[in-house]
Amino acid sequence: MKLSKVFLYDEPSVPEIKTDRLGEFIKEKFCVEVEIRERFFDFFKEPTRKFSHDLATSRIFNPLTPFEKHIPTPEEIIFEESSFTNFTNTSNIVMYDGFEFKQIIANAIPQSESQSDMFHLICTDKLTCTYDYYDYRYHGRAVICSNPGIISTTGIIEAPAKPREYYLKMFENISQGLNLEVLKNQFKGKYLEYHDVKLSEIIKGYAMQALFYYLTGQPFCESKDCRLYNAHWQEDLLHSQIASNKLCDHHQKIMDEIIQIL
Repeated sequence: MKLSKVFLYDEPSVPEIKTDRLGEFIKEKFCVEVEIRERFFDFFKEPTRKFSHDLATSRIFNPLTPFEKHIPTPEEIIFEESSFTNFTNTSNIVMYDGFEFKQIIANAIPQSESQSDMFHLICTDKLTCTYDYYDYRYHGRAVICSNPGIISTTGIIEAPAKPREYYLKMFENISQGLNLEVLKNQFKGKYLEYHDVKLSEIIKGYAMQALFYYLTGQPFCESKDCRLYNAHWQEDLLHSQIASNKLCDHHQKIMDEIIQIL
């Protein structure tokens, strides 16, 4: 598949993304034109009320059952409207069905920019999730691989699990009165936190996964030393994206072939 242009959408609530650097990274790695745009919901001038309504309908209320649309309440719509301007509240995390969220994005993209050689990559602070019929529950996702592709910064923080020792310490100390700040300090640097400076590097790997999926149909790698590794633990995420910071030989060869085609 030939790719002529990537549209990259910013998420202003997470300046650590460093969208300019991410755009340069994509341009360098995939030899493709990159147009950087403001946040998706700001760039496309659909009425805020419609976006808010549609987002509210994509909320997940029961993580143990497959997605069912519902009629949103006025309060839920107002919450979504306020989320477009209130960048400070990360304590109240809402789960959204990732495929419903993707479809809301896709429906807003004009036909002139929906050609197969154009790829839209949206960064968002909203937590996208998908339902897994293996264990019959929703799971947070850092990336929804499709076109448009979605990278959830909240998913990057919340989806991969913290170190096993973190949870053991947490359960050991619950009966004694859990002090989360002390626990966080003990494991600081071993997992990502909100507004972590490492996000700017981590998100590059997820951008590669989204683009690899669109171009090859295979976004992930089984090697923890590859940036395409689908990390389920924070320590593996930090290793693949920070310590290793490269593609494995197999996927580097595929990347070289992609560049020749493009």
